[in-house]
Amino acid sequence: MIPTDMRKTPEGYFTTRWGLAEYTDWIDESMSWKDNCYIGDWSFLWQRRYKGPDVLKLFSDFSVNSFAKFDIDQSKHVTHTTRHGKVIAEGILTRLSEDEVRLFGRGTFWIDYQLKRGAYQVESIPEEGYNFQVAGPKAAAVMEKLVGDSIRDIKFMRNGDCVIAGRPVVALRQGMSGEPGWELQGPAEDAQAVYDAVVEAGAEFGIRKLGGRAAFINHLEACFPTIVTDYLPAIFDEELKDYLAEFKAGLPAFASTFNIAGSFESDNVADWYRSPVELGWGKNIKFDHDFLGREALEAEVAQPRRVIRTLVWNADDVVDVYASLFRSGEPYHFIEMPRDQRGFMYADSVRIGDESVGVSTSRGYSYYFRQMLSLCVIDVAHAEIGTEVTVIWGEPGHPQKAVRATVAAAPYKTDNRRVDMHKV
Repeated sequence: MIPTDMRKTPEGYFTTRWGLAEYTDWIDESMSWKDNCYIGDWSFLWQRRYKGPDVLKLFSDFSVNSFAKFDIDQSKHVTHTTRHGKVIAEGILTRLSEDEVRLFGRGTFWIDYQLKRGAYQVESIPEEGYNFQVAGPKAAAVMEKLVGDSIRDIKFMRNGDCVIAGRPVVALRQGMSGEPGWELQGPAEDAQAVYDAVVEAGAEFGIRKLGGRAAFINHLEACFPTIVTDYLPAIFDEELKDYLAEFKAGLPAFASTFNIAGSFESDNVADWYRSPVELGWGKNIKFDHDFLGREALEAEVAQPRRVIRTLVWNADDVVDVYASLFRSGEPYHFIEMPRDQRGFMYADSVRIGDESVGVSTSRGYSYYFRQMLSLCVIDVAHAEIGTEVTVIWGEPGHPQKAVRATVAAAPYKTDNRRVDMHKV
């Protein structure tokens, strides 16, 4: 029997960090944030609370973001960089009170590392909790059925308190699918009851459980670059060897390896690093405070070298990769559908003629668009929408396919996260 509960699967049954690989099937699930809505489980994200009079100074010193205005119950996508301006971690930071915040993501390791070495009056408090995403055009209807129409009053990147299944829940208005939605957060012991209540309430609206195979298609369509998928954290420099040792020691097995694949080649690991500017997060960089990496980013913001775009792959060339499996000789490297599931950073060389102009990542198939897409960090000179490029598919030393591709906007799908919830 196939289990339906992502937290209680039989021993030996294959699961991902998001639960099962599929609940209905990945095509059906990838349409959920266009046709109805989904519930996805991001409870594997690390979370900590930081409390003390210096808490905003701590985050200000090691984040590109400004905290000159940071309201209680507001959340921000915070980005931490090295002194070279390369991303070391990012996550969602929420202000809980005057002197207390909660951080989700791998940035907890970086902030703890700096806290130990600085003179900050801040306490780091570990937490165990759930983090469910409910998103899609019918997410508001599901949430309204559960908690009433006040849920629609929560503004984008703001938090509100509600009660689901008799348990207190924090609802963050967000939308990582590029559609309106919420992240529901609370203590781990309430996870099952809250999850089941959402699924039950969503049944009449066609809610889907989001499995691991489809989970990152929304990041691709909506352009949310992801660590180890679109960039390596900038932690492999000699000056950060102590941090790297602490970081890897604190991670579980699934997150402690960093694997790269694809046609892109370099002898310098830093070529797999990215800056916030390259990842499309330049608008979050504020120079109203001193922070680690400021000098490097001031120069890059003034004169960016690369930007992020979507690439639309030529369908005939993609089909030929699959066709090679039915011809004699060594085939091209297999294109996993809808995306690679092994936790590799697939980085493929993007060229115009013989010139290298960018690096393609996050390759995935969008059933909604019926297209193979990827994100691409590309030289500004070649970033104009409609530019024709070539993606080299296949590992060096093996057959490689020159796949034609066209530069398109990122995000590729219309961004609907900020819609007026009262009009949905």
